[in-house]
Amino acid sequence: MRLPCLSPVLCSLLLVFTWSVTLAACADAQTGDSPPSPPAAASSTAPERVQVPEPTPLALEYRRTGDWLWLFNQTWAILLPGAIVFSGLSARIRNLASGLTGGRWGLTIAVYVIIYMILVFVVELPIAYYEGFVRQHAYELSNQTLAKWILNRSVDLGVSSVVSVLIAWLAYALLAKSPRRWWLSLGLASVPLLALGTLVKPIWIDPLINTYGPMKNHELERSILDLAGRAGIEGGRVFEVDKSVDTKTVNAYVTGIGNTKRIVLWDTLIAKLEPAEVLVVMGHEMGHYVLGHVIRTICLAPLMVIPALFFVNWWGLWLIQRHGRRLGFDRLSDVASAPLLLMMIEVASLVLSPAALAYSRAQEHAADRYALELTHDNHAGATAFRKLQTENLGIPRPGILFTLFRASHPSLGDRIDFCNDYHPWIKPPR
Repeated sequence: MRLPCLSPVLCSLLLVFTWSVTLAACADAQTGDSPPSPPAAASSTAPERVQVPEPTPLALEYRRTGDWLWLFNQTWAILLPGAIVFSGLSARIRNLASGLTGGRWGLTIAVYVIIYMILVFVVELPIAYYEGFVRQHAYELSNQTLAKWILNRSVDLGVSSVVSVLIAWLAYALLAKSPRRWWLSLGLASVPLLALGTLVKPIWIDPLINTYGPMKNHELERSILDLAGRAGIEGGRVFEVDKSVDTKTVNAYVTGIGNTKRIVLWDTLIAKLEPAEVLVVMGHEMGHYVLGHVIRTICLAPLMVIPALFFVNWWGLWLIQRHGRRLGFDRLSDVASAPLLLMMIEVASLVLSPAALAYSRAQEHAADRYALELTHDNHAGATAFRKLQTENLGIPRPGILFTLFRASHPSLGDRIDFCNDYHPWIKPPR
């Protein structure tokens, strides 16, 4: 369960993109500015077809219980802030914060945010413990000790509190200065905020929880850097992160922008995948960079954030007009409105999530295509996805509802099929 905080006023909608640009962006991403250079030795025959494995009984149970947990989380994320604000508790926290700070605006907001964060952290601790620790161990997906889990949760709370205070200062300054147009200014501000977050997260935030170091397999590192060179990614560094202390699942990614860009592999992925499979996975991650997905994500964010915040403003004013006495405030610029804003943003995020996820799946498919064009290793790509399904208790074809509301990537079954079938560089026999 993610830790609720004030930052979702921006962050929970920054990944929600307008459906009207999905097809255009996807088509542009699939081709790219220029095709990657082919590998030196590419096969001229169709690769051996990899069968999509059936899900294990444990994977089916993990998905079934996960669906119920997701439904609970969505409901809880709306009900909890709603209960805090409609019970008048939020107004009382505001009064407490104001009394402790002498009514000074900036300090009042900061103290309110910290009290709210700690309150929610404590209330949700049993749920978070079950979902993040008990459940992962029950399905044999975690190696994490209880001490490490507590440490990670504490770091999450600290980082979220700092980010939330900063976002709250900006949001409430705009609400006070321009109560009718704050949603427009805040939506436009999402671009520099996202860019800043993408820039600093790899070097300041990620290392607080994960231990990064150089790759132990130097031959594989050279192969990855060679692949990056052919993809046109210069100046990147390869890091191996010690995730086996926390999880048995596998993952890899490219993060950061500019001088902070880095290629990151979990040590679990290196241990469980063959070198050729790792290279296809890395080709996928490099594709996100080369095809401009990071920049496009940042630039397109306001196209959905602005309308969503406009809706939040309209709905919030209506609720205050009808229930202001019960809420304990008469304007959105009062920091006591924070849980109300969170509640409304959760509703908007749930409604808009199918469009956002469809856009994400389009980008992931484009990155899959790029990886195959870069490596020409269809068989390694298909077997890599098959191992991802097995190691992460995945379901090859999860169904329409899961796809609409939860799937940020194409199904593993579709990705294996695509690896089997996409090889336009191979001439068909006459």
